[in-house]
Amino acid sequence: MNLLFSPKISFPRYPWQTKKSLFFCLIITVAFLSLARTNIFAADADSLIRQVEDNLTGKTAFQKIALKMKTPRTERTMAMESYSIGKKKSFIRITYPQKDKGITFLKIDSAMWQYVPRIEKTLKIPASMMLQSWMGTDFTNDDLVRESSISEDYKATLLSENDTDYEIELLPLEDAPVVWGKIIMTVSKTYLLPLSVKYYDEEGELVRILSYQDIKKFGKRYFPALWVMEPQDKEKAGHQTIITILESEFDEKIDNAYFTKRALKRFSR
Repeated sequence: MNLLFSPKISFPRYPWQTKKSLFFCLIITVAFLSLARTNIFAADADSLIRQVEDNLTGKTAFQKIALKMKTPRTERTMAMESYSIGKKKSFIRITYPQKDKGITFLKIDSAMWQYVPRIEKTLKIPASMMLQSWMGTDFTNDDLVRESSISEDYKATLLSENDTDYEIELLPLEDAPVVWGKIIMTVSKTYLLPLSVKYYDEEGELVRILSYQDIKKFGKRYFPALWVMEPQDKEKAGHQTIITILESEFDEKIDNAYFTKRALKRFSR
């Protein structure tokens, strides 16, 4: 049947009717695409954060790290080795200075222990001490336990993007065991690695800023070689903790023996 002559088909008598219909369809299409884009942004943000975590951790990682703590009056340096499997297991051994050499830390899931060779004791770090400074730095014990679980504890929303990076807001999920009221992360589009992370308390006050700089290639993986933590509290003006990644090996086999409580003493030497 020729549809052009079907009595069931009618066409607008006046041209303005066609234009009005097309304009109405255009409005509906734009609204639908805007809604779809918003939903895509939400989905992409969570996926993006998971990718950032994977790029930071790898399946396994071994690193040699130099750490410098700076205040307006003093400066102190440390060196350490770090072993990790995914986001759930990590082992750290202090190698410098001499007075701290052999102190070890073990993290399994959300639990954390420390071995102090000077007193020959293994100490479990309780939840009440998670916000305490880690080895006198501007990082906390909580950073070692929670930093790698952002995708599990926070809902991500893409706030904006430009040609080079994304800006993502992270709000804690209900009943998530976290300390930050909000996190704003800037992510490199080129490397899908963080460039800066801003931490806010539950009242919305900016507490500290972590900057990731000097992205280098370690083996087959790109990784930020310089991390700078700066507290925003007026009482800590001029304080900085600077981490420099000296060596990094990803996705190589790591002995599971590092991730037992026995390892704390065994590998402290």
